[in-house]
Amino acid sequence: MSHDHHDTDIDWNEMLPLLEHGAELQTPLYRKAAAWLGELASATAVRRVLDIGSGPGVLSCLLAEAFPYAEVVAVDAAPELLRRTRERAATLGLTRVTTRHAELPDDMAGLGGADLIWAANSLHHLGDQRAAIQGLAGLLRPGGVLALVEGGLPARHLPQHTGIGRPGLEARMDAAKADWFAEMRAALPAAKEEGDDWRGLLAGAGLVPSGTRTFLHDVPAPVPDSVRDHVIAHFTRQRHALGERLAPDDHAALDRLLDPADPEGLHRRPDVFLLTAHTVHTARRG
Repeated sequence: MSHDHHDTDIDWNEMLPLLEHGAELQTPLYRKAAAWLGELASATAVRRVLDIGSGPGVLSCLLAEAFPYAEVVAVDAAPELLRRTRERAATLGLTRVTTRHAELPDDMAGLGGADLIWAANSLHHLGDQRAAIQGLAGLLRPGGVLALVEGGLPARHLPQHTGIGRPGLEARMDAAKADWFAEMRAALPAAKEEGDDWRGLLAGAGLVPSGTRTFLHDVPAPVPDSVRDHVIAHFTRQRHALGERLAPDDHAALDRLLDPADPEGLHRRPDVFLLTAHTVHTARRG
């Protein structure tokens, strides 16, 4: 089955609520990751942090809290996401959080030096990941740390067999998303095939790998309303984004799951949960 590249375009303004709420729900995970980074790069010595692909700024603000003496620069190409970052920082009184509109990789050299660079699920939106890592490595000050959040485990929200349709719906959704992801990557400017050997790519940029850790986020059933709302928003987004990549019976299953009146739907079923894991790869400039 062929697909037009336009279905791999991402409307960041439309995605903003899902991105923001998802990051907020996973604050405990990201606090643990930030605390680990504080051991690798002394929290008292870090004076400037770049948050590459900062989105709505949830992580930018958490990094500002974890590194109390640092200016944190939220870097993104979407003005609406940067606007939300400024609003969040103002609400929290974090005057050390600033924003920078930048189209990467073209504007990378102008970002300035940093003691810590955090790039969470953003590098895969750049066509040449090897060149991007080399560019980020060049921004690190001596002893500085580059942290890439890439990989981990796909999120799970439902039992293998939901009682609706065939078992394994989320696994098939993951497979369809993997195809979407490959097409998205192939359509990027200067796209190059590159394996996900993040440690090797970091070392190839002249950095010294300083550890990889995976952080788990586990909210078992029964979930609070905030998590249930996020799960519903996630499935709604996937139903729209994956479109004809899913089989008709999986479409029908999603329609039932998203029906507020269906007793076995996401709005009512008691077995909804949230389980995922994010992997952080780090390396230091000598």
